[in-house]
Amino acid sequence: MCGLAGEIRFDGRAADREAVARMTACLVHRGPDGEGLWSDGPVALGHRRLAIIDLSASGAQPMTDGETGSVIVFNGCIYNHRELRDELRGLGHTFVSASDTEVIEKAWTQWGERFVEHFFGMFAIVLREPRTGRTVLARDRLGIKPLYLDERPGMLRFASTVQALLAGGGVDTAIDRDALAEYMSFHSVVPAPRTILAGIAKLPPATVRVVEADGRSRQHVYWTPSFDRDPADADRSPEEWQEAVLDALRVAVKRRMVADVPVGVLLSGGLDSSLVVALLAELGQTDLATFSIGFESSGGEAGDEFEYSTLVSREFGTDHHRIPIPADRLLPGVDGAVAAMSEPMVSHDAVAFFLLSEEVSRSIKVVQSGQGADEVLGGYDWYPPLAGTARGDAVGAYADVFVDRPWATMSRWLNPEWLAETDVPRAFLEASFGAPGAATAVDAALRNDTTVMLVDDPVKRVDNMTMAWGLEGRVPFLDHEFVELAGRIPPELKLADGGKGVLKRASRGVVPDAVIDRTKGYFPVPAIRQLEGPMLAKVRDALLDPAARHRDLFRRDTVDRLLADPNTERTRLGSNALWQLGLLELWLQANRIR
Repeated sequence: MCGLAGEIRFDGRAADREAVARMTACLVHRGPDGEGLWSDGPVALGHRRLAIIDLSASGAQPMTDGETGSVIVFNGCIYNHRELRDELRGLGHTFVSASDTEVIEKAWTQWGERFVEHFFGMFAIVLREPRTGRTVLARDRLGIKPLYLDERPGMLRFASTVQALLAGGGVDTAIDRDALAEYMSFHSVVPAPRTILAGIAKLPPATVRVVEADGRSRQHVYWTPSFDRDPADADRSPEEWQEAVLDALRVAVKRRMVADVPVGVLLSGGLDSSLVVALLAELGQTDLATFSIGFESSGGEAGDEFEYSTLVSREFGTDHHRIPIPADRLLPGVDGAVAAMSEPMVSHDAVAFFLLSEEVSRSIKVVQSGQGADEVLGGYDWYPPLAGTARGDAVGAYADVFVDRPWATMSRWLNPEWLAETDVPRAFLEASFGAPGAATAVDAALRNDTTVMLVDDPVKRVDNMTMAWGLEGRVPFLDHEFVELAGRIPPELKLADGGKGVLKRASRGVVPDAVIDRTKGYFPVPAIRQLEGPMLAKVRDALLDPAARHRDLFRRDTVDRLLADPNTERTRLGSNALWQLGLLELWLQANRIR
C-alpha cells in the first residue's frame, strides 16, 4: 500500500521532475516508510512506500527490472504473489526481491496486457517500457485502489490522489456540471471516469490502459461480474449456497492475511466485520488485534456500538481496543477527514474511519474491514422494493428508492448556470441497467451498486481514511471470486431475513446470534446526522464563505431555508440534506478551489 505519481510527455519535452516531486511529497501520508523518484526524458515516476511485503530496500519503488529495463510504481497488494513467483520461476524468470512489485513486472513480461487477470488483490499500477516508450496503467477489478488522471495536450499526469495532481499545478479546476448532477443525485458518488473537477478524471475499475510513446492510447475492461443465473447452479439448495458463501469468504479472509507485518480487524460489531473475526479465529489466528470506535450521543441518537464489538471480542479472544472519541475531537476530525478526501464524500462514516484509523495506525499497519457486504449480498433497504419489479422497469424503480432527488427538482437546489443540460444521472442508470448480464431488477441494482456506487463511496472512503494515516485497509467481501459467486446467488436468498439472508444463515453457529439478529448498524456519528452547535456553525460558515458566494453553486433561498431548519430535510436515503451541500463547499475550500 503506497502512493504513486508521475508524468508522461508526448510533445518532445522532458518530464517536469520538480512537479512530480511536489506530487510525490503530497503522498507522504500514504507511504511514510520511504520515497523514490525516477526520470528518463519524457517520463518521471514518483513513489511513497508503506512497507508491508518485503520490508527490505529490495522492495523500494520505482522499481526497475534488470532484464527488461521496465520501471514500475504500484499501490496495493497482490495476495497471491508467492504462488505467482513460483509459477514465473518455472517459466524461466529470476527474482532479486521477495516483493509483489517485482512479481507484477515479471507478469507483464510473461503475459502482457493479460497480466492483471492473474492477480488476486487490490492495485493501481503504472509500468513503463523504456525500449518501446509504452506506458501501461491498470486498476484492480473493484477499484479498491485509486488512480487519478490529468490529461492535457502533449501530457498525461497520474497520481493516487486528486490533491497530488493539484500540487503538480496547472489543473483545470472548473466544476464539471454533469459530475455535479451526479453528486447531487447519488449522495456524492461521481462514477468513473468523471470527478467533480473538469480537469481530473479517474481510470475506471477493472481497466487496463496502454499509452504509446506518441500519446495514442487504448484501454479495455478485463473483468465484468455476471449477475445472471448459471445453469450449473440450478440444483443448489439454499443450504449449499450458504456453505459456498462461507467457504469463499474463508478463502478471501485467509488471502488478506498475507503480509510481513501483523494484520488486525476493524470490528464495528456488525455481522460483516464480526464474521471476518470469527473466520480468522477458525483459521487459528491468535492474538488478533481488533478495534472499534464510539462517539458521544447527539440529537437522541446513540454514538457507539461497543456492546456488540465487545461481545465478539470476548467470544473469540481478540486483543480488543475500544476507542471513545470525545466531542472536542470531532470538529478537528471533520477537518482532517475532508482534507483526506480525494473527492467529496458525504457519508459521516468517513469521519469515523478517519479518527479510527488515526488510533489504529499507532499500533498496526494493516487491517481487514467488513466493507462491501451490503452491496454484494443485498443488505440495504432499497433492494426489497425492486423484487417484484419487471426488468424493463428497473431504472425507474431504483431511482425512486435510491436517487437523492428527482431530476425535475434539481433547479430548486442548483443555480441555473450549474444545471447540467440533460438528466445525466438518469442516462447513467439507463446505460448501467441496460447492459446484459443481470437477470432481474434486483440483480441489475446489485451489479450497479457493486461495480459503481460501492467503488466511489464505501471503498473510496476506506482507502482515503485509512491511508491518511499510513494504514492499509483490506476488504475480503470484495475478493473478486467472492463477488462472482455472490452474483450467481438467486436474489431471493440475498433479500431473505431483512437483507443478506444467505450470509446471516451461513453465519449461524459461527458468530453469536445476538450479532446476527441485531438491528442493522453503521459507524454512527450523530453530530453530523443531527447538525447543531459548533458542527452546524462549521457548515454555515462554509456555505456563507465568500468563496461559496462567489461560486454560487446552490440557490441562496434553499441554503437559507436549510440553515434555518438544519435537520428536517433528508435525502431519499435519510441523510442530512444540508450536510450534502456543506460538505461539497468544505471540500472545495479545503483544496483552495475557487
